[in-house]
Amino acid sequence: MAGLRIGINALYLIPGGVGGTEIYLRHLLAALAAADRDSEYFVFTNRETDAALVPDAANFRALPQPVHAVFRPGRILWEQTGLPLAAASRRLDVLLNPGFTAPVLCACPQVTVFHDLQHKRYPQYFRWFDLPFWRMLLYASAHRSRLLLADSEATRADLLHFYRLPPERIRVAPLGADPAFFDIARDRRTAAIEPCFLCASTSHPHKGLAHLVRAFGRFRRARPEYRLAITGVRGFYARAIEDAVAELGLAGAVRLTGWIPREELYELFRHAFAFVYPSTFEGFGLPVIEALAAGIPTACSRIEPLASMAGDAALTFEPSSGDSLYDALERLASDASLRARLAAEGPLRAAGFTWEMTAKKTLAALREAAYRSNSSS
Repeated sequence: MAGLRIGINALYLIPGGVGGTEIYLRHLLAALAAADRDSEYFVFTNRETDAALVPDAANFRALPQPVHAVFRPGRILWEQTGLPLAAASRRLDVLLNPGFTAPVLCACPQVTVFHDLQHKRYPQYFRWFDLPFWRMLLYASAHRSRLLLADSEATRADLLHFYRLPPERIRVAPLGADPAFFDIARDRRTAAIEPCFLCASTSHPHKGLAHLVRAFGRFRRARPEYRLAITGVRGFYARAIEDAVAELGLAGAVRLTGWIPREELYELFRHAFAFVYPSTFEGFGLPVIEALAAGIPTACSRIEPLASMAGDAALTFEPSSGDSLYDALERLASDASLRARLAAEGPLRAAGFTWEMTAKKTLAALREAAYRSNSSS
């Protein structure tokens, strides 16, 4: 099959500042480079982007744009004006927008990735001055793009429900597990496991982290040797989580790391006792797949898509129930046979989620959008 001229809109990326969508983009680009050597890729980057984002491959080229992603109004303005012109000058066959938003006017067909529709399900979790932009830009992106990619069937269902889109315009491309986590699973067989629960999550209200801190405080009264580490981007709710830690007297037992380098994160996964993910809403839930791949006994919220994704390889609990979350911590601590079963089944379950498959499904959507445009012109 002949190669395409594919643009990648990476203008949204703030290294260390956008959480899982950064992990997604880095792994997707690397997997596309391995899967497709025929197409030419033009990655439109911003002034914060590091050189490591763009794969070191002959068919990948970085095209730095004169915009800072940290200044969101300027980034949005450039995405709507400068990016379409840059795309046209490169005679692109198709433009991939991996971070929710797309140029409203663009000369080539577009494929846009929707990781979730949290702004529609839980608008109360957005700042009042951000919400109108989310509503306007994501609605326009959904309706102006030739095809949409959803991370999960749950997100696809939300796109159909909230935007009333034709089902044939939406594809599902689940995310993958970093191969490094499978290596960690092998390391954990001989590693020193510490009495520390781990949660990797951006500190936003829907992630349930204050709820986790309270359940852990109750758990620790009977088991003072345990600690809790929470990693991830400091979001809007970080101060409330810190206040909960202080109020419960857990300053020496709960560590809030913020965003940390990948190697440091791997070390936490390598030695953690168990992984807990109390989120009340997810578009996919990448940290759960990573924990399963790492062979860490895992407990997560009984919500979609987490429950279907993890299957029997994770212990599930009701995120709205403090007792249910506490019971999950207690079961993980007290049931060695349960931990052994979850540690064994996790990597087997996670093996079905690969970045290679994500790239193949993404590339299929890009080709479909491009060739459908050519055949109709």
